Amino acid sequence: MKRLRALLTPSYGQKLFLLASVPLLLAAAAISILVASQARQLAESEIRALEHKLLEAKKAELRNYVTQARNAFYFIYGPAAPDDDRSKERVLQILAAMIYGDEGFFFVYDYDGTNLVSPRQTEFINHNWTGLSDSEGTPIVDAFINIARQGAGWHEHLWPKPSTGQEARMVTYVLGLQDWQWAVGTGVFIDDVLAQVAASRAEVESRVRRTFYYIIAITLAALLLVFSSGMVVNIRERRLADAKLKKLTQRVFDAQEEERGRVARELHDGISQILVGVRYALDDARRRLNRGEHGEAQAPLDKGIEHLGSAISEVRRISRDLRPGVLDDLGLGPAIKALADDFAARTGIATEFTTVVFRNRLDQEAKIALYRIAQEALTNVERHSGATRVDVDLRGHKKGATLRVSDNGHGLPAPPGRAGPGIGLRNMQERIEQLDGTLRILSSRGAQSGTVIEATLPLSHLLPPEEAASPKMEAQA
Repeated sequence: MKRLRALLTPSYGQKLFLLASVPLLLAAAAISILVASQARQLAESEIRALEHKLLEAKKAELRNYVTQARNAFYFIYGPAAPDDDRSKERVLQILAAMIYGDEGFFFVYDYDGTNLVSPRQTEFINHNWTGLSDSEGTPIVDAFINIARQGAGWHEHLWPKPSTGQEARMVTYVLGLQDWQWAVGTGVFIDDVLAQVAASRAEVESRVRRTFYYIIAITLAALLLVFSSGMVVNIRERRLADAKLKKLTQRVFDAQEEERGRVARELHDGISQILVGVRYALDDARRRLNRGEHGEAQAPLDKGIEHLGSAISEVRRISRDLRPGVLDDLGLGPAIKALADDFAARTGIATEFTTVVFRNRLDQEAKIALYRIAQEALTNVERHSGATRVDVDLRGHKKGATLRVSDNGHGLPAPPGRAGPGIGLRNMQERIEQLDGTLRILSSRGAQSGTVIEATLPLSHLLPPEEAASPKMEAQA
């Protein structure tokens, strides 16, 4: 089940590949369908035009044949009476002799349906073929007679080829001799035309298939290019990510070592010295007690107790710097106020803290980030700014929450050869970026000197009003 879930859950690179490939495939499919449709429509129009032109040429040829035949016997038919059997016989002989090509001939039917002339298929002669139809059910002889009664016209039907006996499509032109009530005509097989049209359609389909193959080949080449580009980008990004990860890991190690060094210095310079003073005071008191100087032992004991109180205060301060309990107990506002008060008491720099009560509370990550930014900013002020006044402002607004720390020091130094901001400023930047916030650092040197550090968090890190347990909790944002 886990393997199936892993297969169904694409990786980031696979998502990018799908994001680039799916629109390409959809576009290629749409182009293929559009090209095929347009090609078929255009080709079908051209094929129909070709078919119409070829059929018209056949029909013109048939009309010429019938006209020539009529001219051949019209001098007999014109003056003859309706019952002139001698003239009819002579005309039938002329028409029976008119055969052309491999399949062409003239036929004659009387209006009763009896065949009078069929030189290539003599078995039809002197038989009545009223009601004769082809294999498709199309009437033949009856249609000839109807056309002849109307004067002349065309008829398309199936007819057995004299050479093979197999049915093939034929176009027939029929002329009516009204005085003798004859239907005279001739036809031409158009299977060659149909074969040519079918070949044209097959060629069109072949071209459409080739076009599909070309589009598929181009699409596959594009997909291969996208895949190759994605692989190159992925490999490059992985290398950059690995390099950044190594750099970040080193910076984490450096930060840890710096923090350990700071704590070690705090312990050595503060608590260790105080505890050494306590030990000396206790040793002095013990020696005096051993000598029986009970009255004089009180002073070193009082001094040792005083040093122990200082050690306890120092331990609390270090603990508060590492993780202030007031941040969890009372909230961000009181925690930063306590930080500012302690900073003013320790450094002698005038520090003013202002805040606006939030309607909503910040989430835990945002509170920690803003507290650490304030802590780092005050540390920079103490170490580097030479300021005599610091203002710390914390407030919520319609865009989120903003912490602003400003001083009247000499601004941030920019010595030549420095690659970028120090680790403290980088830590601030990384903390705020992890929460999708922004960090602005404004610094100036000269008469209007000073530095402003402004961190803004979006509304997404403000808890909704219903999650505030009480008005007191709202005030602790």
